[in-house]
Amino acid sequence: MATRQGRRDHGDGGIDQRGVDRWRLRYRVDGKRYTKTVKGSISDAKRELRALLKAADDGQHVPANKATVASWIPRWLALIERSVNPKTLERYGELLRLHVEPTLGRRPLQAIKPTEVDDLYRRLGDKLAPRTVHHIHTIFNACFKAAVRKGLAVSNPVALAEAPSPGDHDAATALDQDQLTALVNGFRNTALFPIVAVAAYTGGRRGEILALRWSDFDPMAKTLRIERALEDTASHGVRVKGPKTERGKRTIAIDDGLAGLLSAEREKYLRLFAGVTDGAVADLSLVKLPDNALIFPSPTDFDFARPRRPRNVTKEFARHAAVIGFANLRFHDLRGTHETLLLDAGVPVHVVAARCGHDPAVLLRSYARRTRKADNSAAAIIGALSRCVLGNT
Repeated sequence: MATRQGRRDHGDGGIDQRGVDRWRLRYRVDGKRYTKTVKGSISDAKRELRALLKAADDGQHVPANKATVASWIPRWLALIERSVNPKTLERYGELLRLHVEPTLGRRPLQAIKPTEVDDLYRRLGDKLAPRTVHHIHTIFNACFKAAVRKGLAVSNPVALAEAPSPGDHDAATALDQDQLTALVNGFRNTALFPIVAVAAYTGGRRGEILALRWSDFDPMAKTLRIERALEDTASHGVRVKGPKTERGKRTIAIDDGLAGLLSAEREKYLRLFAGVTDGAVADLSLVKLPDNALIFPSPTDFDFARPRRPRNVTKEFARHAAVIGFANLRFHDLRGTHETLLLDAGVPVHVVAARCGHDPAVLLRSYARRTRKADNSAAAIIGALSRCVLGNT
């Protein structure tokens, strides 16, 4: 039977005992009556009631809401749909559904405690890479922050949890010059050879390279213009979008070797388009490829403008790289290798950043990995300086 713990004015609220260590709080905000059930001692109930009344006085009161984490996630994804690209949105939803919902999905938003989020991160840390757990934290924090902004929760427990460390991003592979040469040569007799060469010697992103058109290649100036990228999503398939950032729109100078390789590839497509067999003498100067003709179109159901699936390129690259002795090397590591080798050679950071479509600060923080050669070069420079003081001892 309920026991009333004293009468109070409407403004002070009231507390009724509803069982062992179970209390019903009654209070009014702007003339509207609210109730909330809490567990604990009478002191805990009084403390919670005071917090509710203070929130009402401060204009921060949020009515009790039964919305759960699982019910809010799709609503949040719908809210941000127009502000992020489909691939990013797909990744956000995947991480939350796979790693947050199984543990906290049924919990009401208003009931989540920071310690529960801490426990979630500890469990995820046993099976996921630190950087992935940190990414989940960033997304979950943004998701909960929006719930608070929409009045579905009083506070953001994710922001009060212990943020997981992103780990050492420099663990990614950066090849030295000899290794890069061996890798590219290892692809020479494969269909991926020109794609790997462009990635290795321009530092372009996978999606940017696969979106290149022949109209972006200037063989006389020896440049490649990057203005778009491919994106592969489950919901939209393969589509063309703008570069990752405004810095992504750039023109890259290429060397004679790469320009010659691309010119040879272009001649193959000109012959194909004109119906001229290999080896036959023909004037191809008057042949013009379609404006939307891709440099690296899909080999399946061939069409000059049909793009390759980026994920297929990644899988094929990893498979052949392992065969030639580069197991666990990612296609994206070619970009990091390109940047690292340029930095090791003393090319200014802002020049490398502009070439690769990067923010200079991000480039230094995320991609300036050390190679053994760079470390030895640094040691040699310090050795020359130290000899002035220490001599040859």
